[in-house]
Amino acid sequence: MKSDLLMRLTASSPSPANLLIRLSLGLVFLPEGIQKLIFPELLGVGRFIKIGIPSPELMGPFVGGVEMICGALILVGLLTRLAAIPLVIIMLVALASTKIPILLGHDWWMFHVSSLPRYGFWSFMHETRADWAMLMGALFLFIEGAGRWSLDNSLHNRT
Repeated sequence: MKSDLLMRLTASSPSPANLLIRLSLGLVFLPEGIQKLIFPELLGVGRFIKIGIPSPELMGPFVGGVEMICGALILVGLLTRLAAIPLVIIMLVALASTKIPILLGHDWWMFHVSSLPRYGFWSFMHETRADWAMLMGALFLFIEGAGRWSLDNSLHNRT
């Protein structure tokens, strides 16, 4: 059972191109997670307070740690499918908490709208461009796996 689960988790597309998606995600999430921890007023707890995230003093470091750990795992291609799941959730929360208020032009639910020169659909589309790329990249890795040049592939070939 254990090796069967490991086989399913580490199986992936043989394409070496998956490395490009892993690099793009890992090189965004790893440093963003680190920055949430070393610059908490700007990017961690302080930002979460401004947005309206509940329990920001807990969630700021938690999200920073998850981004850092999952970003590093994706970068090396280890347990990639598992690491992609929390990143999908983080991106969905980011869209709901920071971008829906931009689309609406006012606070939404518990989340506060940021100060921008314009609001509405086009502002929303502009502000979400990186969010969509990170979300789709994480979903891609969840579906396809880490690819040929990864620790997952090495583990898969050993079992």
